[in-house]
Amino acid sequence: MAERTVPGIEEHPDILALRALSERAATTRTAQICEGLGLLAGLYLAASAWIVGFDATLPTLAVTNLIAGLAYAFLMSGGFGSAFERTHAMSWAAAGIGVWTVIAPFVVSGARSSHPAAEIVSNAVVGGLAFVFAVTTGMLGLRARRMT
Repeated sequence: MAERTVPGIEEHPDILALRALSERAATTRTAQICEGLGLLAGLYLAASAWIVGFDATLPTLAVTNLIAGLAYAFLMSGGFGSAFERTHAMSWAAAGIGVWTVIAPFVVSGARSSHPAAEIVSNAVVGGLAFVFAVTTGMLGLRARRMT
């Protein structure tokens, strides 16, 4: 009697269709630019405490920015290129990190009466840009899904 082979889940037609849809969404020039700029924003966020110079005065915020920046860069790059065609699905979590970046100086540093302006401006700008890059990437994925 011949043995019957069953294809794995990775060969399921629905999985293949979703993967093709994700690839179409991520291969646009806009998506690639947003993901690349998002990666740079995450790396800047990770190093911003040392670039701007508040690592000594606010070490807790420096560590928070380092962790958030690395996580953002990882999410926006799809695991540093391992799943480039499916990055837009992770961009919604990256948008949350962008929002967190804007409010982090006030949450993490406690009840300080004054914050260094450079710290607030740095976090607000990079957080806003990170949010825009992540939402744009996510919307490109949703738009591709609606087109089919």
